[in-house]
Amino acid sequence: MEKYIFLIPLFPLLGFLINGLFGKRFGKGLISFIACTTIGFSFLVALFIWKDLLSMEPEHRILTQTLWQWMAVGSFKVNLAFMIDPLSMIMCLIVTGISFLIHIYSTGYMWDDESYWRYMAYLNMFVFFMCMLILGANYVVMFVGWEGVGLASYLLIGFWYQGYDNAIAGKKAFVVNRIGDFGFVLGMFLMFWTFGSLSYLDVFPKAVEMYEHGALAMNAPVMIAICVLLFVGATGKSAQIPLYVWLPDAMAGPTPVSALIHAATMVTAGVYMVARTNVLYTLAPTALLVVSLIAAATALFAATMGILQNDIKKVLAYSTVSQLGYMFIGVGVTAYWAGIFHLMTHAFFKACLFLCSGSVIHAMSGDQDMRHMGGLAKKMPITYITMLFATIAISGLPPFAGFFSKDEILGKAFAFPYFPIAGKFIWFLGTVGAGVTAFYMFRLIFMTFHGEFRGTEEQAHHVHESPLRMTIPLMILATFSLIGGWFGIPELIGEKLGGAPNLLEHFLEPVFEHSNHIVASVAHPHHVAEPLEWSLMTMSVVVAIIGICLAYYIYMVRGKDLPEKLAKEYAPHYQLIYNKYYVDEIYELMIVWPIYYFSVLLWKVVDAFMIDGIGVNGPGWLVKRVSAGSRLIQNGYVQTYGAFMLIGLVSMICFYLYR
Repeated sequence: MEKYIFLIPLFPLLGFLINGLFGKRFGKGLISFIACTTIGFSFLVALFIWKDLLSMEPEHRILTQTLWQWMAVGSFKVNLAFMIDPLSMIMCLIVTGISFLIHIYSTGYMWDDESYWRYMAYLNMFVFFMCMLILGANYVVMFVGWEGVGLASYLLIGFWYQGYDNAIAGKKAFVVNRIGDFGFVLGMFLMFWTFGSLSYLDVFPKAVEMYEHGALAMNAPVMIAICVLLFVGATGKSAQIPLYVWLPDAMAGPTPVSALIHAATMVTAGVYMVARTNVLYTLAPTALLVVSLIAAATALFAATMGILQNDIKKVLAYSTVSQLGYMFIGVGVTAYWAGIFHLMTHAFFKACLFLCSGSVIHAMSGDQDMRHMGGLAKKMPITYITMLFATIAISGLPPFAGFFSKDEILGKAFAFPYFPIAGKFIWFLGTVGAGVTAFYMFRLIFMTFHGEFRGTEEQAHHVHESPLRMTIPLMILATFSLIGGWFGIPELIGEKLGGAPNLLEHFLEPVFEHSNHIVASVAHPHHVAEPLEWSLMTMSVVVAIIGICLAYYIYMVRGKDLPEKLAKEYAPHYQLIYNKYYVDEIYELMIVWPIYYFSVLLWKVVDAFMIDGIGVNGPGWLVKRVSAGSRLIQNGYVQTYGAFMLIGLVSMICFYLYR
């Protein structure tokens, strides 16, 4: 099946080209058919390749396809090549499968938009570049997809560019990601300088070989530098501290775009990149410590910012930043498969949450403020039940998907093999973040679906359940939000269920084999004792339940008076959290405006005055002024010319006599 790998990115590329070039002349039905079927075909091809992969022995589950040699400059050679192994296979199924559901949902949500053809073309382009990112057999092809999803996000976030804030949000996402991508490029340069290649099948075996033969030390400075630089790119693409600030503003785009970016595509790219580069990160424990500490801080920091948001999409945006932190905790503590596990379960429930929020916004005539909602459960039962399923999943309650993946990450963090003490601290931050997550997510449920309706009479008459093409994807995603975690049941729970296997960990095991071997030989990882593991698991569930109960008491039992009372009594703290710790304002003051004014200085003084004025226009001005004066000499009178000749002759004689 390796000869068919190229079809996975090709189908969405064709959809983009057809709708992008000719969609304006097509009817919306044809546009929808082209956009949806191309993604559907990609998903079907991925399923067939997955079936072929399962028929192979685990150690041989690698399929490669080289289309042509792309670049060859000296020893630097890059092929346009694709590679499918268990890791890229899982990612491919997630991206194409969830994108297909989002495309179907979009046919209902965006149907009345006058630029429907352009929207669908951009969605196809987004999926094409994401497929390039995950299927690339080397870092250069990955980087093409990496930059491509950045371009697609800019176009989709600023899709309604007529609004100034929307255009600014798209630009902000683009610029912030370019900052992170600069680090990614430097990491690639350093990797090529160290290993002489950027191909996965060359770099990773060579790194292991160099390490085993003593040519590459554990935690070598060059390895730390490569991994940290690559992670700088990941902090931009996957919205970690300090480059997370673009993601909340990305809510300016259509809601299905938010679901696509947050659930299956762009923001998961950094997690995939670290998991793909697992061998190098395992050889650089210091880089892993940096990754896991930043991730833990992001998980809790972003969760607290979601507590007081009133825009339903902004709540989910900060939730995404926080959940990405958990994924990076997983890959940062060498539990690479657990990070990918949470990436998968998060794709299910976060796509469901965003699409449910879109259903609510659709019913509320575009209003996104939860303070204007309430009592929608009776009028929108499918949206309510599916969103409740996804909310329980993200809160980490059993037996929903988020419980299994988040618990696996926290358990592995507690037993961080390289840095046990730091692991306990990371576990604590992650556990507190889980409680905060449960609080603000059920706050969203209570404010949106329970109590009395707080909107206008016109909105009350308009509220209704969404059509089937919007609710069917919700039901599918809600189902996977429930059962998605059962593919990665931990050994501890699996034994209690009669020996249920951890299918996902076993499937991904060949990808992380070298890393697991290195960790076992260097750090001698210890397994958490069974009673302690049960205690940690119980504690995370209890913390989540406390968060839910607190949200219920504040927003359902006490109602409106307690939140307002707390806001007045703790006004400074309330304003600090409500304004997201003023991070955007600090960036504006310390980074944006200094760069802006320095740029104006360079423009007006260096460029306009010195380069254009003195350097380019100055000589012309000087010649012009001198010529204007000297032309007066040419007055047409012979006696004037004779006088000048006489003066010149006398001057020459004097110079000759007195030199």
